[in-house]
Amino acid sequence: MDEQKQSSSTPIEIRYTELGDAKYLKKWLLQPDVSPGFPMCDEVEVDDAVNRWISFYRYKCSLTATIDGAPVGLATLYLQPYRNLAHQCELGIVVGDDHRGKGIGSQLMNSLMQLAKDNFRIELLHLQVYAENPAVRLYKRFGFREFGRQTHWVKENGIFLGRIFMERFI
Repeated sequence: MDEQKQSSSTPIEIRYTELGDAKYLKKWLLQPDVSPGFPMCDEVEVDDAVNRWISFYRYKCSLTATIDGAPVGLATLYLQPYRNLAHQCELGIVVGDDHRGKGIGSQLMNSLMQLAKDNFRIELLHLQVYAENPAVRLYKRFGFREFGRQTHWVKENGIFLGRIFMERFI
């Protein structure tokens, strides 16, 4: 679909997600540096999330970033099935912890926003993210603005964690 250069001049390819990418998504969601950004707490819950997330591959609304053919990140548009909601959708994005800070998230975000606009006529993208997640900086850099907060979203070890709702017109 798209090939761009990583800062170390290793080419990053952005392609449509394939069903086989599920094993990489699961691996990333189980990584200690990634899992705090998502509300799943065990492998059963991660499997459920992977099945939901990867199921969108069949609509060609999910993109995978690869380096030398190996997946390193994935981003998905959660398309709405109802006509009156089809102008907007939520997105999800994850980059493997050993590939963060290399521009892969930015490339996925650029490609996903273009896909949303050109192929699905999406006008409004939105997302939810842990309040403490460093990815908030990426979303702000891409023009997402906060439109709400929930302070008691996840309860982990007796401690409540909040989330931020963000949106952007494209």
